[in-house]
Amino acid sequence: MPASFVLDASLKGYPLTAPPSSVDGIGARGWNVLAGDLPLPLAILGRGALMHNLAWMQRYARERGVWLAPHGKTTMSPELCAMQLAAGAWGLTFASVWQARVGVAAGARRIVIANEVLQDADLDALDALLARHAGLRVWFLVDSPQQLALIEGWAARRGSTRAFDVLLELGIAGQRSGCRTHEQALALARAVAASRALRLCGIECYEGLVAQCDSAHDARAVTDLVQRASALARAVDAERLWAAGEEHILLSAGGSAVFDLVLPLLRLQGLSLPVQGILRSGCYLTHDHGNYQRFVRLLAGREGLQDSLRPALTVWALVQSVPEPGLALLNAGRRDVSFDIDLPRPVRWSRHGLRGAVDAPADWRVTALNDQHAYLRFDAAGAPPQVGDRVELGISHPCTTFDKWRWMPIVEDDGAISGAIHTCF
Repeated sequence: MPASFVLDASLKGYPLTAPPSSVDGIGARGWNVLAGDLPLPLAILGRGALMHNLAWMQRYARERGVWLAPHGKTTMSPELCAMQLAAGAWGLTFASVWQARVGVAAGARRIVIANEVLQDADLDALDALLARHAGLRVWFLVDSPQQLALIEGWAARRGSTRAFDVLLELGIAGQRSGCRTHEQALALARAVAASRALRLCGIECYEGLVAQCDSAHDARAVTDLVQRASALARAVDAERLWAAGEEHILLSAGGSAVFDLVLPLLRLQGLSLPVQGILRSGCYLTHDHGNYQRFVRLLAGREGLQDSLRPALTVWALVQSVPEPGLALLNAGRRDVSFDIDLPRPVRWSRHGLRGAVDAPADWRVTALNDQHAYLRFDAAGAPPQVGDRVELGISHPCTTFDKWRWMPIVEDDGAISGAIHTCF
């Protein structure tokens, strides 16, 4: 890992009057989220839930005989990536070459770029990254002859003898990238196998976009994709199109919602080489109070799990105005919390001047967001929030909360700040 990142007052949520601190040294400040030591709003990570989720997901993958390469784009945090690797992750996943550098800095030596790479600037960067780091392996996705031609053109112009490792992407009609038919994919596999610029190492697909949080529908839709990908892997294997010298065939899938349903692909048997099944879930690390909580509850039911993931990421906001009965304005808005799937949900609150927090009343709802405000509606006949109170907001879809913060404190159950992470968006 590089030197510890320095936090200072240029970062949202850091006290303007406090001297800078390294990420590693923040716990020594003695700060507490509920003591008014830091300005709100403030995104935080609960240490207990974070550690639980790290262990839970690693155990889940190990017990099912697959490997974990969590999607680093979720957090883009070197500290959190390093935690995932230390917990036993096989590697890391990213969406671009630019993002992948964060994984390399965190110590990853196996990286899946779950996206097509094709422009000269990215190929130059990937070539340099591989040359600079001995033992580093990076696989990216291919899905068209046009992409292959662009990569071969780059190699010819640069006079490069580099052969990039790739996974053939199988897609779904009307959805994201990936070959649409078996025939297209097999023809591309033959072309890749004949190319000097690429090495075909496996098959990839992404099931998340067909999931609707309905177990019956999701099982049918994902099983169809899994069966198509399995058939493609068998066809490629029958023609021995895999890169020479590989010890495993990489088969990869698995977002953060229905990752149990792709396990048959990741454990495919009967090929000429052993299968290395790679699960790429990323949002498990912090989980959420909305979208992924709904999906993982269904997953837990399908698998009969007694324990599950826990929300670790929340945003504390200040009640700054109660202008009329039944309405309070919080000082957190679209610049601070995700809102692309669900609005944030009040989960706890704390009276002004107190360090304790209790569950938010069931009738409290955030009904709208502005750039810097959240509209908290409540039953005026109940116990209303008052100006100066604090409200903890649970979020839905952690990716789009992480990208709004350059740092987040790690917080104990009593609100004490014991550590921190930074992000590289």
